[in-house]
Order: sequence, then structure tokens, then C-alpha cells
Amino acid sequence: MPLSAAARTDNSDSQPGPRRKEPGLGNVTLLASDSAAWTVGFGAGAWTRYEFDLTVPQLVQVVAVALIAAVLHESVAALGRRLLGRHPVGSLSELRVLAGTVAISAVLVFLAVLAQADRPVPASTPLVGSAVAMLLMLAARAAYRNRIDRALRPRTDSATPVLLFGLGSAGQGLLRAMVSDPQSRYLPVGLLDDDPDKRQLRIDGVRMLGGRDDIAAAVSRTGATTVIFSVANADAELIRAVQSASLAAGAEFKVLPPVRELVDHRISVADVRDAEIDDLLGRRQVVSALVTADSALTGRRVLVTGAGGSIGSELCRQILRAEPGELMMLDRDESALHSLQLSLSGRALLDGPELILADIRDAEGIARTIRNRRPDVIFHAAALKHLTLLQRHPGEAIKTNVWGTLSVLNAARDVARFVNISTDKAANPISVLGYSKRITERLTAHVAASFPGTFLSVRFGNVLRSRGSVVTAFRAQIDAGLPVTVTHPDVTRYLMSVQEAVHLVLQAAAIGRDGEALVLDMGEPVRIDDLARQLATQAPGPTRIVYTGLRPGEKLHEDLLGEGELDVRPLHPLISHVSVPALNPSEVATLDPYDEPEKVTERLAWLCGQPDQGQQSGALVPNSRGVRPSSSRSN
Repeated sequence: MPLSAAARTDNSDSQPGPRRKEPGLGNVTLLASDSAAWTVGFGAGAWTRYEFDLTVPQLVQVVAVALIAAVLHESVAALGRRLLGRHPVGSLSELRVLAGTVAISAVLVFLAVLAQADRPVPASTPLVGSAVAMLLMLAARAAYRNRIDRALRPRTDSATPVLLFGLGSAGQGLLRAMVSDPQSRYLPVGLLDDDPDKRQLRIDGVRMLGGRDDIAAAVSRTGATTVIFSVANADAELIRAVQSASLAAGAEFKVLPPVRELVDHRISVADVRDAEIDDLLGRRQVVSALVTADSALTGRRVLVTGAGGSIGSELCRQILRAEPGELMMLDRDESALHSLQLSLSGRALLDGPELILADIRDAEGIARTIRNRRPDVIFHAAALKHLTLLQRHPGEAIKTNVWGTLSVLNAARDVARFVNISTDKAANPISVLGYSKRITERLTAHVAASFPGTFLSVRFGNVLRSRGSVVTAFRAQIDAGLPVTVTHPDVTRYLMSVQEAVHLVLQAAAIGRDGEALVLDMGEPVRIDDLARQLATQAPGPTRIVYTGLRPGEKLHEDLLGEGELDVRPLHPLISHVSVPALNPSEVATLDPYDEPEKVTERLAWLCGQPDQGQQSGALVPNSRGVRPSSSRSN
């Protein structure tokens, strides 16, 4: 295929804004280039055949046959373009077509030469000459492609020179995005990877310069001012090691987000960002091998309680990707619903039926809402979650976490799936928060045996960067120039990103079984002191860390599994399925949220320790002073 045929369609993905003029070749120039390749090729074939003694008459005949071959080449190429289309210049597809065109042309000339008694050129000339011509055409296309690629690279005088650490699929995708955008703010000047098989590698003209131990030398050698980390599933040790080496060499440290954050679009330079605490704690693809929950939600009517919270809002975002039949977002905080609608649709008129302003403490209101809207799936994320406040006000935990959950459970008798959001503090609980969430797990297990749908709980650790999380508190203290307060130098917590937490919740909706709690293997717990020090290194000035001591209800180390719970993982090596003993809802009727806080806390702890009460009983509805039997079991 002639080079000119694809030149006009190559690099068709235009970029906005001013661009430098790209080199191009016209039809006449390329036709002359291909003709010259055939002439030189046939000349070389005949010259070697005559042992470097080629007369002028012989040369004329060789040139004539070569021009005939060039005409045949152009005719075959034109026919191929008409039948098969054309390809970008220098691409593998175009080179395959070119090789076929040259071969057909050479065979036709060879047969024509053999058919003549008085051969104008030796029979070997078309064979040898076509091979030489093919090499010359490849060289011309390679030179053209090189000029195009160089024209698309960022300008050295305006782009930041960077080193790219990690040459997996994500890193190579970022490299291609950088070298093919003249407006890119980054210019790759070197590659780094710990894989020894990638040593001495050169990709898109950028050379591999070593691994993590060679960062300082690579920065000095190339003049790079930034190191971009692009390893998809790196552990915390690697990320922190590369960050430390980069900062020590005087280079900035930036990251390409994990692949799970890039599933909706191709990797681009715009994805590069500063490192966040999620990155510095390591990256794991959580339950990536499982079938996604899309099929369980597509076309279904889905209700999310507590939709305005950190977990609830991320749940809504990920559920929308599954294209549900209807997504209903319920919360008692109108400002949170306003922010949620704005983030999801870019508008916040608060006039859509998808927003439901309601309080799970209002049992009759919740029952009416669920009866009227008839969801197929409910994700129950509404809860009070601040441990210290609930220690002081345990009655509020009863009214919201216990009775509020029971209100939603009672109203959800006809749903296909109910997923209760729990916490690792429900395993061997010692706090009001832990007690109340353990009770909700047990109430959910009881309802699972009474109603036809699937009712289950999901248990996970602290969520990074959620409202009121430890990371949020640390950042606020650092920004205000205050000391960072840590309860104990040895305290540890299981930490996960909000995306990971919600991914688990959606998987639970797809694979969870009746009455159980799903617990994610979150790896090793993180020392909160290490977390504080990591954040302190990003502060503009020195930051002091102060230890305040454990507060009432806090553990030094959290548990994922409670006493007597077995770590059974039948469906995936990262998800434990825990059997939860049922708790009869009538037991919570004795709770008095207005009693002395100490007595309320003791009563909650006593309920957590009650034996399995799996027998079926009538549904119960909370009122202002306790729980009363419901008047009807139908909607």
C-alpha cells in the first residue's frame, strides 16, 4: 500500500488548542519513493547477478522492468485499498499489506520474465530486487513514522521531564499517552522497573534506566524533576520506598491511580496526581476475580439508606454504573442529598423522585416509603458511627442503629436482597458502637429466617477519607498547624478505601447467603502512628505528634472475626463467610434509651451475648419508648 494512501488519515485524533505542524508526504512524493525503491532494488539484483559489471543497455532494461513493477505495485495497492481499506502509515497492519503488495507485484514480474524467450533481465532479478525494494520501502515508512512520533512528543522547553516507575500495562498506557500528546505537561525521559527482564528495554524511544535502587542516579543522569509511580497493585513498602528515594533525589513524587479508579476511560496524562494516603498504605485489587455485581442490580429497583454519607454516596455512584431500573437515595440530611445529587448528575434542584427525605427512626414513615416505592434491593448504610459520642449517648445508638435498622428490616419483608452495613467493631465488641452494630447483624440474621428474600451483613474496617475518619482529622490538624493527636503509639486499625468498601458491599449483594456476615481480608492492620507520620511528611512545616491515650470503648487492636467465628472462605480467598446467631427482635423491646448511660451500655452488651434465638416471631416496630408488636404482617 503506498504511503500516501494512509497519510491523510494518520493521527486523526485531533487535540484541541494550537498544535505544531506535522510532517506529511504527498502522493507524488510517495509514488516516486516507491518507484525509486523498485528501481534501486532491481538494479541491485541485476548488478550482483552480472557480478558488478552492468552495461548501459542492460541498465536501461533493468530500469524499464523496475518501472513496470512499480506500476503493478501501485495498481495492486489501489485495488487493495478499494477492497480492504487503508491503514495508518507504518503500522503493523499497513506493513502486512505492503508485504503482500510487493510479493504479488514481484511474482507477476517474475512470471512475465520467465514467459519471454529473450529475457530482459535475469530471472533472479525480480526476486532479489523485490526483497531489496521491500527493505527500502520499510526504511522510508520507518523514517516517516519516526518524524510523526517526534512531532507528537511534548516540547522539551515546556514539559516537565519525568521518570516513569512501573512498566506494566498501566505504565505503558501512560507512556503512550505522554509521547503522543504535544500538549502534555510531562515528557518521559527515562523508565524504571524492578523486573530484571525489563532491563535495557527501550519503549517508544525512552530507555529503561534500572529499578528502585537507581532512582537517584536516573534523576541525576536525565535531569528529571518528577517520578511518576504507575504500578497497579503495589504493596505499601514499594510505594513508600519509591517515594522516599524520589524525594531524597530532589524529585517530586506523583502517582497514577490504581486501575480500579480508571475503569471508565483510557489512561491519560490528566490521571496523574499527587500521592494520597490510600496509595502510601498499599494497593490491592479487592475481589477482582469475582464476577461483578452488575448482573444482580441491572434493571432492579435499588434503595440506599444513608445515601448522603461517605459509604452511601459511593454506593450510589457504583450502583449507577450497573444501570439499575431505579435508584432511590434516602437520607434525613437534606444538605447531604443536595451534595449527592450535584455530584451524580451535575444538577441539584432536589426535585427528582430519586431523592427521599426520611429518617429511619420513623418506623411508620419508612414502612410507607418502602411499601410505595417497592425496592427489589436495599443497601442499609444509615447509622451513627462515631464511637466516642455514642459512648456518651448510648440511647442514640439504640434509636438509630438498633431500632432504625429494625424499622427498615420490618418494612423490607418483600425485597429480594437486603444488605446491612456493619463494622469490624461488631467482632468481640466492647463499645456502644460495636454492641449496636453486632445487634443489627443478629437482627438481620433473624429476619433472614423469617422473610423470603436474602438478608445479610457486610463487615469491614475503617474507611479512609470518609467524613470524620482518622485521615480527615489528621489532615485538619496539619492544615491548622496543630499537633497531630494519636491515642496510643501501638494502636492499629484495618483500613480500606471507600471504593474497596463499596466494592465488597456490592459483591455481598451478588454472592452473600442468607443470615451471614461477609468479612473482607484487609491484609495487615496499619499502625495509626505510622499513618500520622506519613501524613506529617507531606506537611509544609514540622508537625508534632501527641499521644492522648485510648478512650472508653476503644481497642488497641481491632478484630475481624469474633470469638467462636470460623474463617470460612467458600467462594473467594479474600472473603470470609461468617455464621451469625439470630436475635429475636422482641429482646430489643426491653431497651430504654433514656435510662442511665451505664445501664444502657450494659444492656446492649448483654444482648450481644444472648444465645442463638432463630425461632420465627412476629415483626416488631419501635416506638418512642421501646418496641411494640406490629399490627399486620402484610404491606
